[in-house]
Amino acid sequence: MSVMHRLRAYHALLVVLAVAAYATGETGLVHAWLGYVVSAVLIGRVLWSLTGAPQLGLMRFYPQFAGLKLGSAMTHPAISRTLLLGIGMSLIGVSATGIALDRGRSVGLGAESAVAVPGAKGPTEKQVEAATSPKDNRKHEESEGPLSEVHEFLANLLAGLVSLHVAYLLLFKWPLARFMLFLDGAKR
Repeated sequence: MSVMHRLRAYHALLVVLAVAAYATGETGLVHAWLGYVVSAVLIGRVLWSLTGAPQLGLMRFYPQFAGLKLGSAMTHPAISRTLLLGIGMSLIGVSATGIALDRGRSVGLGAESAVAVPGAKGPTEKQVEAATSPKDNRKHEESEGPLSEVHEFLANLLAGLVSLHVAYLLLFKWPLARFMLFLDGAKR
């Protein structure tokens, strides 16, 4: 499988995970787990960029405005790179704020998690019940106030930037859009 085909598969995985995380924003545990998986996929992408393949380099996210003229503005690479940079920064931001909000609780690493550690004095049954009750979850969300608002803002910004990215590719970069959407046929 070529690098571009692997990149397309990675892109599809990230899209599915990010859309699922956005759609499950109010579901608590499912949303948190999806957020951790998205974060792992992002870390994998950064590590993958270190392989040296030019198609995978992080410089592809850095817009270069040399040669940008009014007549070629809509098809200039700076437009798609600017959108990719915005998407990447929003995705990193929403992942980081999500992890900060969760503090490892959903994966059993947080101080309030109910995972038993041998030899350690764990939470009582009453404490575990209180920590997992819907009433406590509402109180927890309210106490996270500003960070929760930033997380939600970044998620909505991400959705808007992705919408612009998709529209831009469909309107001005149709061959690339066809390839990334698996509409290029079975060329082998």
